[in-house]
Parts: sequence; structure tokens; C-alpha cells
Amino acid sequence: MKNRPYLWSRRAFLATAAASLACSQNGGREASPVMFGPVLDLHQHTNYQGRTDEQLIAHQKQIGVTTTCLLPGAGWMLDTVGGNEQCATLTQSYDHVFIRFANADPSAADAGATLNANLDQWAVGIGEQKFPVAVDSPEMRRVYDLARERKKPVLLHFEHEKYNLGIENFAKIVEAYPEVNFIGHAQTWWANISAEVNPVEMYPTGPVKPGGLLDRLLTDYPNVFADLSANSGRNALERDEEFTRGFLQRHNEKLIWGSDCNCHDGKGAGREDGQCIGARSLAALARLAPQETLSKVLYGNGARVLGLAQC
Repeated sequence: MKNRPYLWSRRAFLATAAASLACSQNGGREASPVMFGPVLDLHQHTNYQGRTDEQLIAHQKQIGVTTTCLLPGAGWMLDTVGGNEQCATLTQSYDHVFIRFANADPSAADAGATLNANLDQWAVGIGEQKFPVAVDSPEMRRVYDLARERKKPVLLHFEHEKYNLGIENFAKIVEAYPEVNFIGHAQTWWANISAEVNPVEMYPTGPVKPGGLLDRLLTDYPNVFADLSANSGRNALERDEEFTRGFLQRHNEKLIWGSDCNCHDGKGAGREDGQCIGARSLAALARLAPQETLSKVLYGNGARVLGLAQC
């Protein structure tokens, strides 16, 4: 299996066994509100704006998640989310199945050493990379070089004039690193679902014009995947539902669900808008996608990219 993350360790065996159990029996947890079967949340954080581990686990159980991928912060991100150490600690909890990525500020002198150390401790990917550098910068190329060497995916947060600048140059990176699986995420990524984009508009509304950059990237490059998490992904699903139905069908092998929700209970507690992003995006998917597509988006695609047990 490509990118198999769990080899030659007791922790590895237990995590894989737990994922397999989730496939066959839903891991003894409540079924997802939109389907029976396992649900992988590709995008969650520890200490998310002060949320406790207990609240995180309650959130995941409430919305039906069976396996949670923790994305650590690094550098400036540590003001908002937990880092590599916190994520590693939480993966030891067997009350819920957790896996984790590794992260480091690509501009830091010890970035490579930090990533390697965490990958050696069974991190299954790199990210989310959310730093004020160009997506094709030398700093980020060093991250991609390491991802290629370690055979791990990279998750990138695209936000205009803030993080991973120059999304229009991303295709040349994808072409230069065909062995690396890239997962795109965030406002500028999902704004480009449309061919008409105002780069300063983070959550565009209204009809999607076909032929957007995101559609082309997902169609043209087998190593490009899309993370449906956060309000950016939720907004992309809901803004033009007629377009979304076709988009989900076209890219049913390339889309991976995640929540990136910071609410405390899966019902909106702790958020000013009183809404759970994860529950709302799951409801949109249930409304817009057939069961076969749901199974891929909610578990199968992510499991394939991360090297988890397949159902």
C-alpha cells in the first residue's frame, strides 16, 4: 500500500487495527449522522482556540467521526492550535482513534529535522503548511523534497496575500513533484472552484462559473487532492448546489472530507455563530452526493492517501 504510515510498531498495529474495526463495525461508536460506516476527519486541531481534548473528542463523536487526523501548528500558529507534541500525546488516547501529521515553519533552520523527527514517530503527513511564503519558494521546495523522500502527503493552506502565495504557480510545483500527493485547503483554494475569482473575497457567493483553476488541477494531476474542511470548503459545497453535484461526481476520487471546526460539542457551542461547521458540511454532502461518493469522500479517499486500512 502506498504511503503506508504504520509499520513495525505496537502503536502502528493498534492504530491500524482500530481503523479496520471502524470499517467493519463503526468502531463501536455511533453511526455518522449521514451514513453508516467509517468517517475520517482529515483536518482537526488540538487546543483549538482553547478547546480541551475532552471537548474535541465529544465534538468528533457527536458528528460521527471514527478516525481523526490531527494537524499540528508551528511558529505563529501555536497561538491558536497545539503543536507536534500535543498532537503526539493525544494520539495515545484509545477513547478515540487519532492519527497525526507533522509540521514545522519552513523558514526555520531546524524545519527539516523537526519534520523528520515527527515522521519517525509515525506522523502520516506534513501540514497544514500555513506560512507567509510563496508556494513555489525555496523554503517550500525543501518541504516538498522531504515529502518526496519520506513518501508523505503535504497539506497546504492557500490564503491570498497571507499563506502559500501564488496559487497560480502551484501547477508547476505539482508537475515537478509527481511522486508527492498534495492536498489543497482554505479560502483561496476553494474560491478557485470558479473561473471568476475576486482574490480578496474569501467566501464568495453566487453561481460558480465552470472551468475554475481547482477543477483543472483536480482533473489534470493525479497527485492533487482537495480538503473539504472549514467554512471555505463548506461554502464551496453550498454556494451553487447544482454545480456542486457535478463537481462531486467528477472528482469523487479526489475529495477528502474534514471539519476544521472549533466548536466544543458538534452542535456549535463555543462559536459566535452557534453552528458546527463539520455537521453542516456533512449535511450538505448527504444532500448533494450519492452514497457511493459519500463513502469515498468521508473515508476511502483519505484512507488511500494516508495509507490507512481500506473498507
